[in-house]
Amino acid sequence: MIISIASGKGGTGKTTISTNLALSIEQKVQLLDCDVEEPNAHLFLNPIIEKKEQVIAPVPEIDLEKCTFCKKCMDICRYGAIAVLKKDVLVFENLCHSCGGCFEVCPENAVIEKERSLGEVEHGSAGGISFIHGLLDIGQVMVPPIIKKVRSYTDPNLVTIIDAPPGTSCPVIAAMTKADFILLVTEPTPFGLHDLKLAVETVKVLKIPHGLVINRAGLGNDDVKIYAKKENLPILMKIPFDRKIAQIYSKGHMIVDELPEYKAKFQVLFEKIKQLVEKGGQNI
Repeated sequence: MIISIASGKGGTGKTTISTNLALSIEQKVQLLDCDVEEPNAHLFLNPIIEKKEQVIAPVPEIDLEKCTFCKKCMDICRYGAIAVLKKDVLVFENLCHSCGGCFEVCPENAVIEKERSLGEVEHGSAGGISFIHGLLDIGQVMVPPIIKKVRSYTDPNLVTIIDAPPGTSCPVIAAMTKADFILLVTEPTPFGLHDLKLAVETVKVLKIPHGLVINRAGLGNDDVKIYAKKENLPILMKIPFDRKIAQIYSKGHMIVDELPEYKAKFQVLFEKIKQLVEKGGQNI
């Protein structure tokens, strides 16, 4: 089973839910941290990193001695990564999506493939948890290829928990696609509700069973609950706005270790997720 844990905004508690759920499940678990711009699950799980690999993307380089400046490479590029001038060709690597179209259409074979490092993927383990996360290189902007690389190591024999990036853009879609369940995390504030609505609309398009965790429950108002009821969005767990929990998190410790009663609560959360998956997302 693949559970993608997402939210419409950052800071709602995705990593808190991901890591504590991973530690609570009494099965073999794999945690994939796909928030590659700012991965932080490792700060809580403290995995032993056993392997590192670069994520490489092909980008074009133009051989001006062969180039006839016909503009076919520029015309096929949907992303504006190539600009053909009178006697020069400019390549904007950060805009390139490595689709390969420019290599195919060049009649003079003037487009040469070169490699660009986007980031790296690290493999390790934390206790009984198989751990993999991606790290985007500083200055790079192509996030989905790293997420896809991390997800390529999904083990079908394990329960896989994905800590997705915040928001509703392409990186989030890459972390949600082909998941069995999407667990949305929000907080009961106006900002939390606003971005939860965006996330719910995104999940509806993907047609994946989903449910909600309200973190910092007791803060703000009941608008999130009212919205969840209106949308038939099951609230699977509430974590209270509690000073003890905030202190545990701020020290980089785990809730289920410091407050053992929460392990059973996360196990109940997992059972509810399994029921929803079996029922095709219908409310329980």
